Order: sequence, then C-alpha cells, then structure tokens
Amino acid sequence: MEVIIVPDPAAGGELIADAMADLLRRKPDALLGVATGSTPLPVYEALAAKVRTRDADASRARICQLDEYVGLPCGHPESYRSVVLREVVEPLGLDEEAFMGPDGAAEDVAAACLAYDRALAEAGGVDLQLLGIGTDGHIGFNEPCSSLASRTRIKTLTEQTRRDNARFFDDLDEVPHHVITQGIGTILDARHLVLLATGEAKADAVAQAVEGPLCALVPASALQLHPHATVVVDEAAASRLKLADYFRATYAAKPAWQGL
Repeated sequence: MEVIIVPDPAAGGELIADAMADLLRRKPDALLGVATGSTPLPVYEALAAKVRTRDADASRARICQLDEYVGLPCGHPESYRSVVLREVVEPLGLDEEAFMGPDGAAEDVAAACLAYDRALAEAGGVDLQLLGIGTDGHIGFNEPCSSLASRTRIKTLTEQTRRDNARFFDDLDEVPHHVITQGIGTILDARHLVLLATGEAKADAVAQAVEGPLCALVPASALQLHPHATVVVDEAAASRLKLADYFRATYAAKPAWQGL
C-alpha cells in the first residue's frame, strides 16, 4: 500500500486525475470505477478539465458504479446513477451507454446484485476503482463487520452512515435504509485501488485502515491485501498517521517512472 499526503483536496484531485489520464493513454477503453459523495468531486472536476483542454482523452472510457440505493427510482436526483451521470459521465462528454451500474429499483434485488457482479467480470474487470472512506472505516457501503470476501450484495446502512448522507436529502427520513454495494471481494478484484480521504473527520478511519490490523471491523483495512492500492490523503486526514513522515519521505524519493 502506498500512502501519499497532499496539501489539500484540490491537489489530491489533480494527482488522481493525472493517474486516470495516464491510464486512458495506455488503455483508451479502461473501465473506471467511481465513488459518490463530496470527497471525489475534485477528481472528476480535474479530469473533466483535462478532457476540455485535450490533456486527456476519455472518449472511449467506460464508467462503473460502486453502489446504489435500494428503492429510489433511477431518475431520482439522489440515486447514485443520476449522481454519476451528472458528475462524471456528462462532464467527460460520454454517452449513457458508457455507464454501467446495479439496478437499485429491481424487484429481485438479490438477482440484480449477482447480475452486476457478473457484468463487471464480463466487461473485463475494473481497471481503476476510486474509493472514499466512511468515518467508521467503510468502503463502498460495506459497513463494519462486512465479510472481507463479500461480493456485490444488499446491505443495511448504519444510522451513522444515514446521518452522514442526510445532507444530500431534504430530511433524514428520506435516506434509504438499504443499498446495493460492490462487496469487499468484488472491490479487491480491481487492478488498481485508489482511496481518497480529506478532512480531519476521516483521520481516525484512515489511521485504522492504513496502520491498524486487517479486520472486518474496519472494512477499508482490506486494502492492505491488494497488490496495487494507493491511499491519497490531505494533511488533515493524515493527522493521526504515526508513519506520516515515512510516507512523505518515500513519496519524495519515488522514481518518476513508477507512476501512481
């Protein structure tokens, strides 16, 4: 696992967007896994800016969803399908056909989960999966004590996660109780995992995920198992890391050819 400490969220967004642009140069039809929420917005804004200035070509890129609320119609403005189309697909100039995600409005949710896991595999697998981290250490919607081998499935949200997400809705009661999420095992199938965390509120979760033991209580600690995992944090989110100075030194000495 590589840990990169950046000055601020904008620097983190630029760094990750550079990595995505480099990936698209090597593999123009790469499958990019995206997360929702406020944390990854600087990434999408930076990548869209590169597309506009022709520093990146996303014309053949494919975009896939990490998770989806259960019970919200796909056209609901806060369904994650709508959010990803609005914040990622459209700014990159892509058609909706370039997007894939689970069906949170399906009558048979279990079958929809299996279908999405299969669709990701049939698409050749995710090349780069962008992740956030919850204040309780969750990734995707794999809440604490999720199986580290889990596949795409339905999960019940904790009240903390529902409160964290209530800012996107008019009222807490509108936040769904259930979601479809890629499981931890599904996430680990991606070729490159990039976790972005910003702000002091994420500092404890980042420290536990990076420096703590591998455990289901902190689902993000599963990144310790991955052969190519990158954790990008701003100074505030890095404030609880015991090895922060070591991480700074190793990144400063990193060969330029190595990339992200």
